[in-house]
Amino acid sequence: MEPRNPEYAQQVADLFRQAAFVMDVGYELVGVTPGRVETRLVVKPRHLQQDGVIHMGVQATMADHTGGAAGGSLIAADQLVLTTGFTMNLLQAAVGEELRCRAQVLRAGRTLSVVESEVFAVARGEEKLVSKATVTLAVLPRKR
Repeated sequence: MEPRNPEYAQQVADLFRQAAFVMDVGYELVGVTPGRVETRLVVKPRHLQQDGVIHMGVQATMADHTGGAAGGSLIAADQLVLTTGFTMNLLQAAVGEELRCRAQVLRAGRTLSVVESEVFAVARGEEKLVSKATVTLAVLPRKR
């Protein structure tokens, strides 16, 4: 996949730095290549639900934002992406010290892109796939 913006990595980094909620939760950008983004989260007690499992909302936000960043790595500098569709499957209880998310663009269209995000819980150095999302993104002109 070819990025339409030579500064795509900086554009993705800006997506994280400018998203206040994402920064509040604690997601970190780990890697960016055209059409692929990886993120991580050091799990804190505030990320857990009442039974000690990492909250689905934490996983969903991670999958959505990482997927949006992957889609954003392929757009022009004068464009943005917004989620128009989101489906997530929880595959097993998410327990661990860290979450990692890897998102990959499946189709980069002119007006819609489709991305797959996989979320892994890392416990004692071992990764387990805990959820998977399909994110549909609208590609829109950035307003000046």
